[in-house]
This record gives sequence, structure tokens and C-alpha cells, in this order.
Amino acid sequence: MESTKKDRHMSADFLDEEKLMQATEAQSLGHFIKRFTINPKNKRKNSGESGMYISKEVVEKRNKKLAPKAPESKEKCKLILPDGTEVELSILEGTLGPKMLDIRDLYAKTGMFTFDPGYTASGSCVSAITYIDGGKGQLLYRGYKIEDLAANCTFIETCFLLLYGELPTASDLADFEERVKDEMLVHEKLKDFFKGFNPKAHPMAIMCSVIGALSSFYHEDLDIEDPKQRERVAIQMIAKFPTLAAFSFRTSMGLPMVYPRRDLSYTENFLHMMFSDPMDQEAVVEPVMTEALDKILLLHADHEQNASTSTVRIAGSSKANPFACISAGIASLWGPAHGGANQACIEMLQEIGEAANIPKYIEKAKDKNDPFRIMGFGHRVYKNFDPRATVMAKMCKKVVETMDSKNQEMLSIALELERIALEDDYFISRKLYPNVDFYSGIVLQELSIPTNMFTVIFALARTIGWVCQWKEMMSEDTVKIGRPRQLYVGEKCREFVAMNER
Repeated sequence: MESTKKDRHMSADFLDEEKLMQATEAQSLGHFIKRFTINPKNKRKNSGESGMYISKEVVEKRNKKLAPKAPESKEKCKLILPDGTEVELSILEGTLGPKMLDIRDLYAKTGMFTFDPGYTASGSCVSAITYIDGGKGQLLYRGYKIEDLAANCTFIETCFLLLYGELPTASDLADFEERVKDEMLVHEKLKDFFKGFNPKAHPMAIMCSVIGALSSFYHEDLDIEDPKQRERVAIQMIAKFPTLAAFSFRTSMGLPMVYPRRDLSYTENFLHMMFSDPMDQEAVVEPVMTEALDKILLLHADHEQNASTSTVRIAGSSKANPFACISAGIASLWGPAHGGANQACIEMLQEIGEAANIPKYIEKAKDKNDPFRIMGFGHRVYKNFDPRATVMAKMCKKVVETMDSKNQEMLSIALELERIALEDDYFISRKLYPNVDFYSGIVLQELSIPTNMFTVIFALARTIGWVCQWKEMMSEDTVKIGRPRQLYVGEKCREFVAMNER
């Protein structure tokens, strides 16, 4: 049967120019399927340009602007060695923060390395993304105070800021959201991975695996030296994480997987995919819950060179697949010393049980011989207060109006614990103030998110930070592979002893 003129036009518009063959490679699944929609709401004025066909020149210019560079040294200092030798070292100064000694040529000048377990006094990179002043209780994303962003921006708007360095215009944001939605679908083959996990598998174990598995779908044709491809990887990572996180939750619960919807926001989509009732299509998530989760995501989006971020950077420095690098970051975040603090806060409040028990537990916390510790107070970086905690406390109190009585009781215990602790010299002298985890756990629990999913939520939030840090590192002129040194205290060179002589 001969095709009509209309049919031929559609074929030329949608299927020609090799676009169909490249649909699952050069285009996102969401963008590809959207081209055939009959819903006028999804027919953007320029449907093919939701960021897919931005010129390489524009991306390279943007990449060059965001690439960090170490400042020129304007000061010098002298290091005097035990034998009296004087060595001159350069001093570097950024736009904010303490000055740093440049020891890159220290070994060449002295034959010595520095010893700094945990890198607590070493700068491992130059970065322009996030800045923390622990003494002032200050956190900046691209120069903007976290309090201002939390009061005026959504998480997805903050993602744009971290990724591109500037706050978006209304049209920028609309286009960015469209690009993210285009990438939220995952290959159906990836769903098969979930069938192989033990039903009792921890969600973080699942996320480590499936995020790493994305590298098997995006590897052969991925050129991480191309800034345009790096930008697309960043958006894919932001977009696919909530879908896969929700899939892991639904799998552990034995519930059918739910797909994202184009009419929902980023955070609404995640909650929809998590909690959609297959028997009640009319059910909606309360707006205050969406707002609360959005705040949690925004507050945890990035936090300088922490353990998981440094893990992503070191993995990336070997030019590894970026999805594998993010998987490494997830594994690092999974550790209870890093990402499990809000879960520990909930468990602590449950152990305290009621406000009348607080004085007893305060004394237990002061006892060095007692294993009990007040969780959610103090921070390795913030020595005054955690600015994120102030925002989260307000959000928590707003959420409490919709809480069930059980969680209202938990919040009342938390508030009373905070009041007593902040009036106690033991906590004041040690500068132990509530941190963001103290309240976020209560909010997540009210959202009906199981405690073993708390760290997954943290990872969902931190994905934008990880991928921006990876992308920033890859934009530098020279990417040096991470290679820490050690202070060896083992045996000196020994003579080998044959088996019959031992």
C-alpha cells in the first residue's frame, strides 16, 4: 500500500537522518519516545533541543569557564630541616579559606613526604563548587549561602547551579528539567538486575550494584575526554538515580515497579515511584512532604571533599567509567561513620523513649566508660553550628503538624534533648551543637521511608555533588591519578629462607 503524503512527512521528520538507529545511544529513551507523543503538553516548541543538540563549542566554552585553576603564589615560606638546610615553599591563597603550603615539589627538594592520615590537613584538589567555614557555620554552593538556597530554590534548581555555576533563568530551568525527565527512564534490561538480589538485600548493596551496572550500558561509545559527553553523563546520573532507588525499594517490598511521570517534578516523581498504590491511581503525596524531602536533598547536595566525594575523585582520576566512580562513592557513603548518622539519631531517640529519661542519658553520654553517645550533635567540620540543621529544624517543625502521634512524641523528645544539651556546659565547652542529621531522620521516618533507605536518600542527594566534582576534575588541563604515600613501619629487607631451613 502506497504511503500518504502525511505518512511520508512523519517518516522524514521522525525516522530519517539516522535518528531512529541512534535513538537509544545518541538520544535518551525519554526523548526518543516523546517524539511520538500525541499529548500537546509534551510537544515542546523545539522538541529536539532539550539540551541534546547544544553545540560542542558552547559546551567547551562553559567547561573552560568552570575549570578550576590553582592561583599563582604571592608568598613564600622557609622550612628548616634538622641539618640546617632551608627549603623555600610557596603559599597558595584561594578566594576563601585558610592559605595552603604548596608541597608538590617537597620531595624533590627534601627527599621527604608529609604524614597526614585521613588527609585532615591536606588539600587534595582545587575546586570552585562548595565552600565550608566550620568556625562560622557557613556552607556555600557556588558562592550562595545554603540558607538562601533552601529558602528560595528547589533541589533541581540547585542541581543546575552546581552543574553550571550560575542560577538558572525560568527558561533555563524549564529546559534543564525537561532534559532530566528525558533521562529518567532506564533500559528495561537493567530491571532484570533486580530479580537476582536476595529479597533481604540492603538497598545500598543494590544501589552499588545497579549504578555500577549502568557502565555496561554506557561504556564503549563514552568518551570522558569530551566535555559534551561528560555533561550528558551528569544529567543521566541525576535523572536515573531516583528511578533506580525507587526500584530497589519496591523490589525489597515485593511491590511492582513504577515509572516516572512527565507531569511531576523531580522530587514528586521520586515519591510517586516509591509509594504509588497500584490499586489507587488517585492517591497523591502531601505537598508538605514533597517540600520536606526536597529540602533534605538540597541540604545534602554537596559538602566539599568528604570521604565519598574523595572516593569518586580518586576512582575518576584513573579515567574509570563515571558510573563505576559514582558506585564507589555510594560504597563509601554506606559506611556508618559517613552516611548512617540520621538512622543512628532515630535509633537513639527510640532508645531514650520519653523526655523524662533524657537527664539519665545525658549523664550516660558524659561517662567515658559508657558506650552510649548522643547522636546528631557535633560535626567534624562545623565547630560552631551546622547551618543545614537550622533549616532542617524549621522544616521538621512544619512537618510535625501532619505527623502521627508517635512521631510527634519523638520530635518532642528531640526538642527537649536539644534544649537540655545546649544549656549543659559539657556540650557547650565542646561545641557540640545539633547537626542536620538530628532532624532529617524524623522527617524521613514521617515520610514512611524505612531506616535502611535513609542512606539511599543521602546518596540520591549527593549524586549531583559527586558528578559535579568528577566533572570538574576531568575539566582540568592535567588529571593526575591519585597516589597517596605511606609511612612504612614493616620489616626491612630480609634474606629469603628456604622451606627446609625454617
